[in-house]
This record gives sequence, C-alpha cells and structure tokens, in this order.
Amino acid sequence: MAGILYLVATPIGNLEDMTFRAVRILKEADLIAAEDTRNSIKILKHFDIDTPMTSYHEFNKIDKGLSLIEKLKEGQNIAVITDAGTPGISDPGEELVDMCYENGIEVQAIPGPAAVITAVTTSGQACRRFAFEAFLPKDKKERKRILEELKNETRTMIVYEAPHHLIGTLKELKDTLGADRSITLCRELTKKHEEKIRTTIGQALDSYETKEPRGEYVLVIAGKSKTEVIEEKRAAFEDMSIEDHLDIYLQQGMDKKEAMKAVAKDRGVSKRDIYNALL
Repeated sequence: MAGILYLVATPIGNLEDMTFRAVRILKEADLIAAEDTRNSIKILKHFDIDTPMTSYHEFNKIDKGLSLIEKLKEGQNIAVITDAGTPGISDPGEELVDMCYENGIEVQAIPGPAAVITAVTTSGQACRRFAFEAFLPKDKKERKRILEELKNETRTMIVYEAPHHLIGTLKELKDTLGADRSITLCRELTKKHEEKIRTTIGQALDSYETKEPRGEYVLVIAGKSKTEVIEEKRAAFEDMSIEDHLDIYLQQGMDKKEAMKAVAKDRGVSKRDIYNALL
C-alpha cells in the first residue's frame, strides 16, 4: 500500500504558530523533504523532532520528486516542509503534488501559516476577492506582460518582494497602476518587528527616500475600482459617434431597442437621449 504525502505548513516567523497536528505528523513521518535542511533543522530541534530529513528544493524538484514518488510507492509517508509557510504557495511542492496524482498517491494538507493569507486579512484592503501573484517574474518581457494584466485587475492583488528589489517594484507599480492606488506594505509578518502600513504607491515610494527597506515584504494592492472601470469605458466611446456605437451591437445580433439600451448604459445617459440623438 502506498504512503501519504503530507504538505505541512510551518511558521512564517513566530514558532508558536506551529500546530499540534503539524508536530505530530512530522514526528510520525518516515521522511521529511525540506526546502533547506539548514533552516528546517532549527524547527525540528525546537519541537524535538528527529525524523530523517532530505533536501527538496526548486533546483532538484524533478529528480528528487521522482525519487520521493518511489519511496511513497514503497509505503513510506513523507512530509514536505518549506523554509516558512505552506508548501506549494510560492515554494516547492506543486510539482510533487502533481506527480502524486499521476501515480495515484494520496495527498493531505496540514494547514497552517501562509504569508499571503496573513497579509491580505490584516491589510485593510478588500479581501473577499483577491489575486495572488507571488514574486513578479524576473524575465523582463514576462514581467511586463503580468504588469499589463494587473493594470485592469479589479480584485485585490498580493505581491511578494525582497527588500533590495522593493523600490524598483514600487516604481513599476506606480507606472502601471498610478501613484494614488491604495497599497498596504506588510513587513516581517508574525515577527518581533512586524509592520503594516496602508498608504498609496506614490507615498510609499516617497517614504523610502529617507529609509532603507528591511525584511521580507508582502504588498497588498487595491484593485481598480468599479468607478474607474465605468469611467474608462465611457471615455472609450467619447470619440465614437452614436450611430457607430449602435452599429456595434446591431452587428452582434441585438434588435434596435436592445442595442439603444446598451449604448445608453455604456455612455451613462438615458435611452431617450440616445433615441433623440439618432432622430
């Protein structure tokens, strides 16, 4: 009988966030696959966990993943942990889970800390709908493409960033989203020097003219407001004649009455205004 792969969340800062279940699973597992064994050994020692450990990270995730799959097939239970947080969330784990599904191996999550959830729920930004981007791509073309997509995003956006790249990323966000867009900068979450600042992108940039960014950051950025979306849509029709605007909907198969109603909605006027203009 095949073993079980456990995705075990570990603290993102405060060790008291480790769950009882996480400790038990790590003690009972046959093997722990850790992103960085040098970091993970500190947690294991703190909780008196002496389970054997192996390295599983971004640069060996395929070869080591295949090796772990064989051990799981033999009946071993394996727990995956990362340096901090939940495996698979901007950390190794996703590919191994995919391999497990391909091989009919059970996967269980041992829930716990995740920087993205900790940040968005304490940011003061809307958190009913959000888009998690993790770290923006390093490739310039791919990065530009993602930023262009974010320009019209109406959901709250979450981006991870290292301190030495923070100012550059804020400049890109300012160019893409505007200086007045609301943002909450979350730093050193759950740690001694935890800090959350809700401000605007422009004001955030100004503040770092006199201080150096320190610690890992989670940027929680407000999405484009419905008002902005409506105003931009209306502005797009300002240079178009009402006749041409109406023709767009007629060509889509609408009858004239429904088309006039759609044009009126696009332009923020009454249907009668459109009727009178067409006359």
